[in-house]
Amino acid sequence: MSYSSPLESRLAKKVTRALADYQMLEAGDRVMVGLSGGKDSWALIALLDVLRQRAPFEFSIVAVNVDSGYKDYEHEQIRDACRARGWELHVEHTQIGSVMDDLLEPNATPCSLCARLRRGVLYRLADSVGATKIALGHHADDFIETLLLNLFFGGSLKAMPAKLVSDDRRHVVIRPLVGVLESEARAYTKAHRLPIISCCCPACGDLSLQRQRIKRLVLELEREHPGVKQSMLTALGNVVPSHLVDRRLNPPEALRADPKVRAMLDRTDEAAGTAHADEAFAALIPIVSGRQWRAEIGRGASGASGAPAGDEA
Repeated sequence: MSYSSPLESRLAKKVTRALADYQMLEAGDRVMVGLSGGKDSWALIALLDVLRQRAPFEFSIVAVNVDSGYKDYEHEQIRDACRARGWELHVEHTQIGSVMDDLLEPNATPCSLCARLRRGVLYRLADSVGATKIALGHHADDFIETLLLNLFFGGSLKAMPAKLVSDDRRHVVIRPLVGVLESEARAYTKAHRLPIISCCCPACGDLSLQRQRIKRLVLELEREHPGVKQSMLTALGNVVPSHLVDRRLNPPEALRADPKVRAMLDRTDEAAGTAHADEAFAALIPIVSGRQWRAEIGRGASGASGAPAGDEA
């Protein structure tokens, strides 16, 4: 079975690579796609459906649309488009829009709060529709922008994982469009004549929001230096922990040598993307005595052996 266009072929290869690299799907999976009606989620479900027909194993797809309750939200267009293509759809009506103002903290971004509330709804619905995976339409630009948002405004060096296991380990979130650019998702959705529906949130498209400012910055950089976005995306998979200054990544050698510490670090590495680094690091400290810990820190700072002068047990 051939692809419908060179664009579809290119994007299918990118999604296939992500599915394989991050082991996102297994035989028998029921994938719940968060379908907002935006270009990204449309591109995601359409590409997954194309790959479902070519995959070496069987998996099924169910779309879930979370209606936030904003007036004039055209969820019927989403229903009609899914029905025409034979895609199973469940629409969940909520009042997220009406409670946003009450829950939003001063100076907080409404989009982040809305995303968390919608994510909670998706987790709940995953059980009711029998989903084993939750697929979200975050694309490469989202990964890059989230990295810069956290770097500039959050004081942390992180983006978002391509595959995430929830804290209670009941749900697995996958982002198959990690290698697909926003412009590619837009072109693919347009080529397939899928209806792009606005979420109708008053803050949607607000150019003063931090993410919009970051989006413009990246766009300007890409215009001046083509390939910048791809370089940043590559950097997310090319991390050099030894060249960062987070002590959680590079604890003193004496601690690394401790079998209990080594085992904990190994477990943290294996659970990358799901473990909380702060908690893992905090758990290291009680393993050794206060004297040994401070002595090792002192050795690293001064080059001398033993505890710093004046140190007490």
